[in-house]
Amino acid sequence: MFDPHAFRDALGSFVTGVTIVTARDAEGRPFGLTANSFNSVSLDPPMVLWSLSLQSGSLPVFRDAEAWAVHVLAADQQAMSDRFARAGADKFAELDDVDGAEGAPLIPGYAARFGCTARFEYEGGDHAIFLGEVTDFDRREVDPLIYHGGRYGRIMRSPTGEDLEREGLAERTGSALSLTASGAELLAALESVAKR
Repeated sequence: MFDPHAFRDALGSFVTGVTIVTARDAEGRPFGLTANSFNSVSLDPPMVLWSLSLQSGSLPVFRDAEAWAVHVLAADQQAMSDRFARAGADKFAELDDVDGAEGAPLIPGYAARFGCTARFEYEGGDHAIFLGEVTDFDRREVDPLIYHGGRYGRIMRSPTGEDLEREGLAERTGSALSLTASGAELLAALESVAKR
């Protein structure tokens, strides 16, 4: 028998970014929600997609919206993600009421933002899949917030020699790079943990 909980856990093995999708309802009120079901679709024309549960109270807003925006959250925006994941709260409290060029509410501090004209909606099982054409976008040089196995995370890049020097873990003598005392201590501690 197919176990939906095991299936969900298996899906959690895939690392995703965390986004907030925003739109305005017919009266101009801002709506937004946290979603990690975001993906690129096409470069020409530029298109992206995301999905929303058919049980979501926000579904009618996004079905009727002519435009919406996807904000890829920065690594320091976990609290913003949590805020927009809650149902019923005033998610836009204390945020400036500013729209992007496409007309969807702007969430500050993002890593990237994609303003879209709504193009298509499809039903896929228990979710609606929204496809939009990107009409404007913006990107900041910050690390994104990631989600894996039911928890938030951050990207850990492989360090370069310059990174090790900047952190005081290595020093350059001529063309050679060697560990400092602090670097050697850290390496010994990591090797000790790896042997356990």
